[in-house]
Amino acid sequence: MSGDRSKSEKSQGSEPKEGSTNNPWDEAKPSDNVRQFTIGPDDDDIRMDRWFKRNLPQIGFAMVSRWARTGQIRIDGGRVKPEDRLKAGQVLRVPPGGETAARGPRKREDLSDEDIERAERMLITQDKAAIVLNKPPGLATQGGTGTRDHVDRLLDAFADEKSPRPRLVHRLDKDTSGVLLTARTPGSAAFFSKRFSGRSAKKVYWALIVGVPEVHDGIIEAAIAKQPGTGGEKMHVDEKDGQSAKTKYRVVDRAGNRAAWVELQPFTGRTHQLRVHMAAIGHPIVGDGKYGGQDAFLTGSISRKMHLHARRLIIDHPDGAPLDVTAELPEHFASSMEQLGFDENDSDAAPEQDRGPMDKVTKKRVAKQYSKQIRKDQRGERKGRAGEGPKKKLGKKSPKKFANGPAGKPTRGKPAGGKPTGANKTAGRGRGRS
Repeated sequence: MSGDRSKSEKSQGSEPKEGSTNNPWDEAKPSDNVRQFTIGPDDDDIRMDRWFKRNLPQIGFAMVSRWARTGQIRIDGGRVKPEDRLKAGQVLRVPPGGETAARGPRKREDLSDEDIERAERMLITQDKAAIVLNKPPGLATQGGTGTRDHVDRLLDAFADEKSPRPRLVHRLDKDTSGVLLTARTPGSAAFFSKRFSGRSAKKVYWALIVGVPEVHDGIIEAAIAKQPGTGGEKMHVDEKDGQSAKTKYRVVDRAGNRAAWVELQPFTGRTHQLRVHMAAIGHPIVGDGKYGGQDAFLTGSISRKMHLHARRLIIDHPDGAPLDVTAELPEHFASSMEQLGFDENDSDAAPEQDRGPMDKVTKKRVAKQYSKQIRKDQRGERKGRAGEGPKKKLGKKSPKKFANGPAGKPTRGKPAGGKPTGANKTAGRGRGRS
């Protein structure tokens, strides 16, 4: 039986044609023949359904699931599920048909000479797996509604028509500057993404903050969630419903009590984590009005731009040796450092290992700031409870009212007989003028 099936598959064209490149895009047109693809290094350890999305996007997920369920998709002759991971060198058998409207690779951006020059100025280093940029402040990492100028668009400056389009593997906030890693190939993108999600990538940020923390070298642990009523645009500390977040900070230098230069190392990767955490201990990042309000700006000639810079990144590289890159400060940050008397050479931006929970002083500061966030809402609730007073129980008489309170002290009110007399007259008359 197995021999008959093998012959049947061969008769349908299961074996690659002589001279075939085995490139999925060569097979992207509708086919009446069974197709076979050898999984390449760039697709090693990818989910089978994502392999189709990447290499044969004209075949939808529903069709892939149906083929897998009925055994029409095979990997090295065996059945496979959509969520199973493929290995380099395996042979994937794809049945004929299944195409929806054909979709080719993403169209490359038509970049101007100015765009290409701008992209090249950001370049720190590049190799066959990675392109590392120094993102300037004010430039978004990725596009969105109303955002047409972004790093992702400029990545076409580093690719030609024959090579894969570089892709992002992590992001920086629009107003944050510094090291931004992008991947040259789908395989290196998967490799780097795993290092970020697995938290083995080590990142060190530099920031200027308002004031000086009481503890100069500490840990901040405060859960973070989207702040209600902001449309997801702003985060806040939320110990009840937030996601755990942990940041190490170290004061490198200080300008009296006015400002401090700190190294920040996030051990988790929550949205706006560093900005929220520094504001949570009462020392917002200079220029971060979103989380520090007016308190985030220094007087004088210090720039009002945000002073948060991804200084250094250390991450494993597909070739073996770790990738270790440092990004120079943007002009406004360097100028502020000079005005405040800070020397860049005083820090090597060396990352450290996670070393346990935060100290009691920092924990107290975080708790205090968190209490301020919810105090306004709680105040109204407390007033409501206080105004209700104790409820009377049915069936019991109210206690008698006496003219004199405990220990013979006069009370401000009428005696049991009715009209105020003596000391109570005076108390009654004065009550309306207080």
